[in-house]
Amino acid sequence: MLSGYKPKRNVKDSYKILELEEGCSLDDIRNSYRSLAKKYHPDSGSATADSEAFMKVEEAYRVVLSDVATKKKSNENNEEEEDQFKPKAPQHRHYLSFEGVGFGTPSQREKQYMQFRVDRATEQVLEYRKQRLESQYAGTDLMKAKDVRESKKVKITQAVERLVEDLIQESMAKGDFDNLSGKGKPLQKFSDCPHIDPMTHNLNRILIDNGYQPEWILLQKEIRETIERLRKNIVASRSQLGGPMTPYRQKQWNRICEQFIEDIRKLNKRIDNFNLVVPILSRQMVHFSADKEIVRAQKTYEALMENREASNSDTKEKEEENVKRFGWKSSLFKWLNLTLK
Repeated sequence: MLSGYKPKRNVKDSYKILELEEGCSLDDIRNSYRSLAKKYHPDSGSATADSEAFMKVEEAYRVVLSDVATKKKSNENNEEEEDQFKPKAPQHRHYLSFEGVGFGTPSQREKQYMQFRVDRATEQVLEYRKQRLESQYAGTDLMKAKDVRESKKVKITQAVERLVEDLIQESMAKGDFDNLSGKGKPLQKFSDCPHIDPMTHNLNRILIDNGYQPEWILLQKEIRETIERLRKNIVASRSQLGGPMTPYRQKQWNRICEQFIEDIRKLNKRIDNFNLVVPILSRQMVHFSADKEIVRAQKTYEALMENREASNSDTKEKEEENVKRFGWKSSLFKWLNLTLK
């Protein structure tokens, strides 16, 4: 392959590019080529990487190798002419294959091949050490980043704890806790559920008793109280109108229903706000339907009227029975009163 290559450069220029002198050894040529290739190879990632300079180095390397090969062949031809009359030692097969490395006689090729194996092993060891160091540095960087995050978390937690403790001490100095119920008394033990921390339960209970409830709990309580109040009001309004429904009463009922629909719309907006702040998905609420609530109020009113009629009929029946039983006595009392007068 090298013999068929036609160099485009002069041999002296090629030696200058490789920073070598003529007559140097093959190992010097290879070492110089490797160092320059690492310096100028485009994929080396170094600051001096240059594709044109690398092509020049590669071309010069081929020229120098071809020059060395021609010189070796000329020397071998001279040696063969001198050794024509000398007895030749038989060549063994294992001296002919050295992975294509080396020039010259089998003994010379064997020495060159041994040096090549040493160089290759050295490069592999260096590459392994490099990869190992890179992995160690990457691991140490990750650990450092993790330690920094953990230290920040600890600092933030300690800062929050100090701030809370300072606020508590300041409030105690001002006397904000003097009006608490149960001051100076031991906390009640919480033994209803063994899976809940008693200290956490007592702290939550103290906060709730003193009005420090989460926003979503207060909103939920307000929504439930509002819907109950609206239901009672519309049933009471329907009861005040009474029956049967005259045109005037129907107009009043329509106005009441319009106001009720507006109140339900406002309540649904509060439900939307509640769903945005509630931390548990299963605690979210659905909108109330004004039409369904009006139908429900109408049915409730009808049930109340039926109960009233049933109770009135029962009282009338009882009065009639009392009259039947004690009618002669009442007439006798009336006659006595008239005679006495």
